[in-house]
Amino acid sequence: MKEITRRQFIATATLATGFALAVQPISAQVITTDEKGLVAGAVKIPVKDGEIPAYRAMPAKGKNFPTILVIHEIFGVHEHMQDVCRRFAKLGYLAIAPELFVRQGDVSKLSSIDEIRPVVAKVPDTQVMSDLDATVDWAMKSSKGNTNKLGITGFCWGGRITWLYAAHNPKVNAGVAWYGRLVGDDTELTPKHPVDIAANLKVPILGLYGGKDTGIPLDTVEQMREALKSSNSKSKIIVYPNASHAFFADYRPSYREEAAKDGWQRLKAWFNQHGL
Repeated sequence: MKEITRRQFIATATLATGFALAVQPISAQVITTDEKGLVAGAVKIPVKDGEIPAYRAMPAKGKNFPTILVIHEIFGVHEHMQDVCRRFAKLGYLAIAPELFVRQGDVSKLSSIDEIRPVVAKVPDTQVMSDLDATVDWAMKSSKGNTNKLGITGFCWGGRITWLYAAHNPKVNAGVAWYGRLVGDDTELTPKHPVDIAANLKVPILGLYGGKDTGIPLDTVEQMREALKSSNSKSKIIVYPNASHAFFADYRPSYREEAAKDGWQRLKAWFNQHGL
């Protein structure tokens, strides 16, 4: 069989429909946001080597919407991330979730986290930063987005990217990072981590973390807090003592309603405070 090149792969890539295979069965507490009053659905974002799929949601009426980048977990832009975009659109934002693993593989079709991790491990930070720059450009030129009012939020894998993109693009007004890893090994693909960029961060980031998150030890959260003291970003971190990892993920058993709802209220207030 002829090998498919990266360019050919992303040219034919489509957005996931429904929830990722690896997260089945879906919890009964899952939140569903309708499309009433919205323009919502899959779009294509032009990038350096072709196009990547993304999910876009915005109000059906109006223009010049404040723009929010929604950065997915390791499961890609499946139904939960799409619903988060619709929640933002209901609040008057243009929300866009680009599929950032598409060159490395379609994680929505993989049945376990153990299958997904090797795909995610091949994703270079430089590629992600470039794709997000392209997404911002597309929002301004093609989707009624006001990118002078630009926010970012991300979950798990996307939480780490939220910190890094805010350092990469100082034009971001504010960000909210949900339980993203803060420290890690420096590699060719991931040369820096949030703790490495904290001291020079200019963008205000709100970090939301779980006190019982076994993957993100509290000592690393404290390390990040200490590093942020040297910055002028006015970033801060909130820890929910009884929450574990992925406490916002209402489709999974890890969901903690009280922490999730409080975090969402804090997100809205944080974006409002910083002009979004």
